[in-house]
Amino acid sequence: MFAQRKLLIATMHEKEKVIAPLFEKELGLHCFVISDFDSDLLGTFTGEIERKDDPITTVRNKCLMALALTDCDMVIATEGSFGSHPSLFFAHANDEIVLFLDKKNNLEIIARELSLETNFNGAQIETVIQLKEFADKVNFPSHGLIVRKTKDDCTEVEKGITDWESLNSIFQKFIQQFGMAYIETDMRAMYNPTRMKVIEKATKKLIEKIQSCCPECHTPGFGITNAKVGLPCSLCNCPTRSTLSYSYTCQKCFFTKEEKYPNKKLTEDPMYCDFCNP
Repeated sequence: MFAQRKLLIATMHEKEKVIAPLFEKELGLHCFVISDFDSDLLGTFTGEIERKDDPITTVRNKCLMALALTDCDMVIATEGSFGSHPSLFFAHANDEIVLFLDKKNNLEIIARELSLETNFNGAQIETVIQLKEFADKVNFPSHGLIVRKTKDDCTEVEKGITDWESLNSIFQKFIQQFGMAYIETDMRAMYNPTRMKVIEKATKKLIEKIQSCCPECHTPGFGITNAKVGLPCSLCNCPTRSTLSYSYTCQKCFFTKEEKYPNKKLTEDPMYCDFCNP
């Protein structure tokens, strides 16, 4: 279904460096990018253009926008979100959505990687000592930085800073002009190797899902659509919050399959039981 076809990677931030090798090796595709694609039209990390839609809608629009610029019928794109982890509220997280669209076969397959591996951070900086401390903390200069007036001010922004001389010079300029400077991590993929690794993990998940075919109609993308909790406690046999089963659904023929005990455990440790360990 995919071998020897062309796959457009909808990016302007060099994501093809991790996506292309995986798709070419695993699915036999020929990957390419186009120079006139501008994903910033759908939103920027620094806020000059606000992202108006949710991540899945945004990444789908990226795909469609890129396809409109070519005669290709297959495309992939990713969309990253950064902020507090949904359950570990004091930890930062990178939530990466990757979407594969095959117009010829009417397929849309999505994968997600939610990772605590991120240097996402920002701080109002007043001195060179604070600047150095922050830069070291976020793995500068291997990871790029952004300087702006304040956290929410988009009028003066310097992006893609990757050396100390430039960082210090731009910082001094902001201090002299505005008396303040907000320093933040540049989360664009080509300036953030940590994010690039998360994109690579999400891409691997996506390929696994593409290679998983429906037992009935053999359509690719036979993936998890629901998770049921309730794995019984090994001590009291009451249901816990741990996963009991996964449900898989085909997006074409809607065949559904339930896989019990996906983590290869028939019971859960009492320490995770709300009755034995309230």
